[in-house]
Amino acid sequence: MIESFQNPKIKNLIRLTTDNRFRKKQKVFIIEGQQENERALKFNFKAIEFFICEEIFNSYLPNEKINLVSKEIYEKIAYRGTSEGIIGIYEEKENSLQDYQPSENASIIILEGIEKPGNLGAILRSCEAFGIEALIITDPKVDFYNPNVIRSSVGCIFSMNIFSSQNEELLSFLKENQFQIFTTLMSQDAQSIHEKDYTKKSAILFGTEHSGLSNFWKSKGDNVLVPMVGTIDSLNLSNAVAITCYEILRQKISHQ
Repeated sequence: MIESFQNPKIKNLIRLTTDNRFRKKQKVFIIEGQQENERALKFNFKAIEFFICEEIFNSYLPNEKINLVSKEIYEKIAYRGTSEGIIGIYEEKENSLQDYQPSENASIIILEGIEKPGNLGAILRSCEAFGIEALIITDPKVDFYNPNVIRSSVGCIFSMNIFSSQNEELLSFLKENQFQIFTTLMSQDAQSIHEKDYTKKSAILFGTEHSGLSNFWKSKGDNVLVPMVGTIDSLNLSNAVAITCYEILRQKISHQ
């Protein structure tokens, strides 16, 4: 059992959790929590090793290399305090948009320039829950494997098709694969989301909360919005995406 902070493995783990450049150079990421680790293993992410505190952990032990640590050590190295007594180090997966083959009636969500890890995690959770086939991020400003993304997605990041791209590359991809394109620009011509047909191959684009979609996407698709009747003029990005994802699923269920 590891009981010293001077242990080389503990020093390496602490550096991985506090130094993003070092972690990215190693091409690994950290997962805390039982459910999150179970989902990563279920969806074939390759674990390198685990750090487990038996005083806290109460599930089956994984097959990969295990380092047992004291409760004192665990509570210091855990990003979330106790987090169910398990921390895993995994190899990153590199997903290329060009390797993605959309299904006949695929629905995808596209986020331009998302900045907040908590928003990305919540959006991943909604996409997974409502059957969205892929999530594509253009001009990403957040690390997909940020601990807050993993935590707020409850591990849904491991079961979703998620890609990064640039706007030009993405537009070509959408055209080549004959996607309907729906934008969410603030304009007078925007129609309510329920007035459009998402039972066909569809891509819905969302911009950042503070500035919306960039001008690149002007006139690139049909403009839609979430209808509202209150005095506020906008929704949190993750809420707007969740409502749209539900509408997509509602139409597909009704169409069956």
